[in-house]
Amino acid sequence: MKLALLPLLLTLTFAANAQTPTVTALPNTVYVAADGKFDTAPDTALIQFNISAQAATAKEAYDRASQQAEATRQVLRANGIEPKAAEIGFYSLSPQYDWKNPKRAVIGYQVSTSVSLKLKDFSKIAPITQQLADASVGQSQSLSYILDNPEEAKSKAVADAFRHARASAQALAAAAGRVLGELNYASVDVNENIRIMPLMHRAAMPMAAQALPAPTEEFSPQNATVTAHVSAMFNLK
Repeated sequence: MKLALLPLLLTLTFAANAQTPTVTALPNTVYVAADGKFDTAPDTALIQFNISAQAATAKEAYDRASQQAEATRQVLRANGIEPKAAEIGFYSLSPQYDWKNPKRAVIGYQVSTSVSLKLKDFSKIAPITQQLADASVGQSQSLSYILDNPEEAKSKAVADAFRHARASAQALAAAAGRVLGELNYASVDVNENIRIMPLMHRAAMPMAAQALPAPTEEFSPQNATVTAHVSAMFNLK
């Protein structure tokens, strides 16, 4: 009997919320789907925080934000990091209104900007976050561990998912008294899970308390997990 063959189509779609594609059933084929994952130690720490200042005039708010930005540069230089390593996500200067007043009078101005910093040396996380807090910079800090180059991890997650899919297809073929043939269709969805740890702003502490370890010290960073979902169609012999 001649088998109907679907042209080989291998689609790689790296998307966080992808859906399983619709596949037309063919004679003498088996269609399976499976999940896989790969856990690995992260290679990069991502620190994110906002610089924000509010004042009665736009110039005064700008000057205060500039002072915080300079304090940030000093913290980075003190830890052996060039300021250009930090990236600015956005900058805004916006008026603040008195919403209790029907005329909505302007009562001040706020300057805000977001900063992100990638670190390969995890030992610098604690001093940088502490020094930013001591300098009243980074009112809202967050720390996440990521893979700066996740391609190898993605490939391993895909391979793990495909092994599960092929094993399922092999079991189905054997149960039906058939032999599993070649792959003629596959789709892959990959997702990298990023874990974020909020770091609350801390005011300067008494000297006796400063000897305590920082919240991030002596703990191991959580593994970065890359997951993959594979849908595959095989011929049956």
